Amino acid sequence: MRLTKLYKFKGFMPAVEFVNKIAPIAEAEGHHPDLLVSYGSVTVHLYTHAAGGLTENDFILASKIDRLLTKS
Repeated sequence: MRLTKLYKFKGFMPAVEFVNKIAPIAEAEGHHPDLLVSYGSVTVHLYTHAAGGLTENDFILASKIDRLLTKS
């Protein structure tokens, strides 16, 4: 099991900028998602490899990533 979410953007650079916002949060959490950057989108996959599935940390990081889009 894993959490997966697709975020849509208008172009490539906004998608890259979003990934650049995710990176320091993930590093601070010590929890590193799989990120797929495409033109106009970022797909985020969260999964705790050591646990063999989802943990509370996956949901916490997912929430923090979602909040990046609500900040002005």
